[in-house]
Amino acid sequence: MGIRVLVVDDQAIVRAGFVAILTAEADMTVVGEAADGDAAVAMSAQFAPDLVLMDIRMPGMDGLTATRLITSHGSGSRVLVLTTFDLDAYVYEALRAGASGFLLKDSEPEDLLAAIRVVASGDGVLAPAVTGRLIAAFARGASFAPEITGALDSLTNREREILVLVATGLSNAEIGARLEVAVGTVKVHVSSVLNKLGLRDRVQATIFAYESGLVRPSVTPAL
Repeated sequence: MGIRVLVVDDQAIVRAGFVAILTAEADMTVVGEAADGDAAVAMSAQFAPDLVLMDIRMPGMDGLTATRLITSHGSGSRVLVLTTFDLDAYVYEALRAGASGFLLKDSEPEDLLAAIRVVASGDGVLAPAVTGRLIAAFARGASFAPEITGALDSLTNREREILVLVATGLSNAEIGARLEVAVGTVKVHVSSVLNKLGLRDRVQATIFAYESGLVRPSVTPAL
């Protein structure tokens, strides 16, 4: 079956376009289509897709609420938000709601497919433009998550170092090369960091690193 995807968008023609792109891929299967958040939550519970491709602005229950419900009920379904709107509030709220990725609808099809594979594999992804806006907000001193209290103390020095490198956008292979350790060792450390901090993926780890003050925009990381 490959990656099982639920497509959620209130515009039928947009859903049809996504479905056509996904079904052309040998490793992807569309298990359902939903036109609003209520249907998305119900179909997610019914089909337990690997990934939900989620629009934000929809009639009735919006995509943010649906994302929060889907990611909180323990099915393991991951959410990739895809929208025409790149307003800061949508980015922050989508990530806080539990989304593992955020792309704009004007992304190229190959970028969408790559993002689906990354998120379905257990990682996270942000569009480059979105990442820039997010980091710029932290540079202005913004905070968009509950207060972080001493969670960093649970990390070893090596885990803190790797968290900083993850937050700068380096891949496991790049981190391994930087620290002169095997990629497998990096993966173990990254998994440990996520488990200790109760984070879903590298996107949440990046946000945590900035919100905790471990990494500061245009400032040397506080290792």
